[in-house]
Amino acid sequence: MAVMTLARTPSVAPTVAAIREDFPILQRQVHGRPLIYLDNTASTQKPVQVLDAMDRYYRELHANVHRGVHTLSEEATAAYENARLRIARFINAPSPKEVILTRNTTESLNLVAYTWGRANLHPGDEVLITEMEHHSNIVPWQIICEMTGATLRYVPITPGGDLDMEALEGLLTERTRVFAFTAMSNVLGTINPVSDLVKRAHAVGAIAVVDGAQAVPTMATDVQALNADFLAFSGHKMLGPTGIGVVYGRRRLLEAMPPFLGGGDMIREVKMSGSRWNELPYKFEAGTPAIAETIGLGAAVDYLTTLGMDWVLEHERELTTYAWGRLQEVEGLRILGPGPSERGGLLAFVLGDVHPHDVAAILDQDGIAVRAGHHCAQPIHDHYGITATTRASFYVYNTEEEVDRLVLALYKAKALFDL
Repeated sequence: MAVMTLARTPSVAPTVAAIREDFPILQRQVHGRPLIYLDNTASTQKPVQVLDAMDRYYRELHANVHRGVHTLSEEATAAYENARLRIARFINAPSPKEVILTRNTTESLNLVAYTWGRANLHPGDEVLITEMEHHSNIVPWQIICEMTGATLRYVPITPGGDLDMEALEGLLTERTRVFAFTAMSNVLGTINPVSDLVKRAHAVGAIAVVDGAQAVPTMATDVQALNADFLAFSGHKMLGPTGIGVVYGRRRLLEAMPPFLGGGDMIREVKMSGSRWNELPYKFEAGTPAIAETIGLGAAVDYLTTLGMDWVLEHERELTTYAWGRLQEVEGLRILGPGPSERGGLLAFVLGDVHPHDVAAILDQDGIAVRAGHHCAQPIHDHYGITATTRASFYVYNTEEEVDRLVLALYKAKALFDL
């Protein structure tokens, strides 16, 4: 069930050993053990190529962008806008003007909900989301529906962790104005059929808003092929820095939307009697932007492009399949969501009646970093009647040997809790 169009395979396939050399943090130890970083769904580590790009900006060409006419400002502006162009190419956006730079996926989704939603939603309208959404694709729609009088509905998930497509048929109606959904669940790992869901939304006259936070780092993304109206993602989940996110928006929609924030750089003219807005994308980028972080994301995009997104996806699938099999050996461990061939590179699980925070703390003593909690997706956990899970997630630098270490540590946890 492919979500994205895969990129071409590079002429020389990368090796994980060579990739690991690019990540300084992987050389450190935690509690006297080599670090095994399996918290990639929350945030990925950064290669030296990203660190160096940001360092060079601060050391050699730091200045504010767009308004200055001096050399440093012009060089900083060129580096900043060149990064935007590479980001646009990475997702095959028709124009860099449709690539709005934000702080993260959360801000991107809030931008769409507040600006499009306040201008277009009214009492009697419906917003449709799914039960597997991250809170960032739930709470903004709850707020905007309360503000506008629109009704919020959701598509349930099946016991196996897929969207209930039969229920979807009855929920998408002529009253639906927005269908907002994740491309990949950050708990279940479920990969949703984005193109099909977009078509279904458009068939009833609704816009399609895609949370790509988990999918864009893993799968080559072609927004023109997907035909989504909006797509949001974050830099820190794809080897880039924190504090930089993206929302791609269809140009005609962005041009019709009011600004999200007011201030410098998003205006063309300000008078005491009123203001006129800047052109895209600057209309939605008030104030001094995250210049270094944007440059860092540009370097991360270059790094992933060099690896080849088809290789990234295949590596994650192989590692996830291996981890799925190994974790099945641990008696009393239950993995949420679909099988390994139908999911992204993460496994959220429960181990008997041991609290996930306790499991994560024990794993940490072996130098293994995993995430424990509800992962900002409480409705999923409510669906399964549990409060939290432990989540191991994989990326380009992880290995089967690290999975083996994870399994050994889980056996330690079982022995400690006498399971």
